[in-house]
Amino acid sequence: MGRDSDHPLVLVVEDEPFVRMIAAEGLEDAGFEVIEAASADEALHILDTREDVGVLFTDVNMPGSVDGVELARMVHRRWPDLRIIVTSGRDRPPVPDDSLFLPKPYRPREVAHVIEELIRAA
Repeated sequence: MGRDSDHPLVLVVEDEPFVRMIAAEGLEDAGFEVIEAASADEALHILDTREDVGVLFTDVNMPGSVDGVELARMVHRRWPDLRIIVTSGRDRPPVPDDSLFLPKPYRPREVAHVIEELIRAA
């Protein structure tokens, strides 16, 4: 995991471009550097090629070979030190241990606050 411990690099995974942009801008405004992915497949590629991602923030419902819940499970197994936040506008899905769920709709500042809480708890 790269970056300083107070502001880890955040990977935002969301297939809706506008929602992804709002989340990314809110996190950047809070001092985080952000990488964006439109699918779980794209997110896995990023995680395979970079070692500096500290937080995964993923939507549940996305196109591709796996959804956000399965992405969170895969990331939890392969990168156990990565902090994970799962979001959805539907029912709360089962998320991996040490992961958090944030219901939609959310305010971008809420995402930053949840990440800050994860960092303090680590």
